Amino acid sequence: MSGVLYVVATPIGNLDDVSPRALEVLRSVARIACEDTRRTARLLARYGVRTPMVSCHSFNESKRIEPLVELLREGRDVALVSDAGTPCVSDPGTRLVRAALDAGVRVVPVPGPSAAVALLSASGLPADRFVFEGYLPPRAAGRRRRLEELRAETRTMVLFEAPHRIRRALEDMAGILGERQVVVGRELTKLHEAILRGTPRQVLAALAAGGERGEFTLVVAGASEPAREGAGPAGRGQIRRAWRQALLETGGDPRSALRRAALFRLLSELGETDAR
Repeated sequence: MSGVLYVVATPIGNLDDVSPRALEVLRSVARIACEDTRRTARLLARYGVRTPMVSCHSFNESKRIEPLVELLREGRDVALVSDAGTPCVSDPGTRLVRAALDAGVRVVPVPGPSAAVALLSASGLPADRFVFEGYLPPRAAGRRRRLEELRAETRTMVLFEAPHRIRRALEDMAGILGERQVVVGRELTKLHEAILRGTPRQVLAALAAGGERGEFTLVVAGASEPAREGAGPAGRGQIRRAWRQALLETGGDPRSALRRAALFRLLSELGETDAR
């Protein structure tokens, strides 16, 4: 029989958050595939786990897959962990899991910490329906385009952001999503944990006072129903469609089409998106 690939969630900060079952699995497997052996070594040393590790991150995952799958085929168990939280959730590991499944290997989750769910549970925003967006695109144009796409999303949104991009992300949220509620978690479960609440601009002001170090998790309120139905400002996709329609109606005259698209955008900001 083949071995088992265990997908093991590890602490996102506080090492006391590791589960007894996770430690039992980490002790029992033949190998631990981890994102960064140095990070995982600290957890293993804390609990006296001596299982051999092998690095398996986004830059070498393709090279590690076959040896790990071969180990599983031989009947030996492997644990997959990331630096923090649940593997494969905006972290490496998905290709290894897919390869194991394709090889007929049993894949077993060992659930535990997740920054996204941890902040969502303490956000005070609706959690009966939510959407996880991972990291926003790093470049300004891509980030704004993604936020435009999310502007009409009515479900609560959960995102990750890097410390060097958090201010620009919040500035773009303020301009595109408006004055809706945002909850930002910094250094969750660690000594200097901070949870900031308010509009994007209010959170920006709080960040200026408290610093921008550490990884960030964001929970963003969904759009209200009127916004979803088009009462709010038009997104880029709507303006693009208005531009194309205007080109058709004006016989391909770009200046006239531009004036019509600009008028459509102005009227949309007044809640008149049906007016052309």
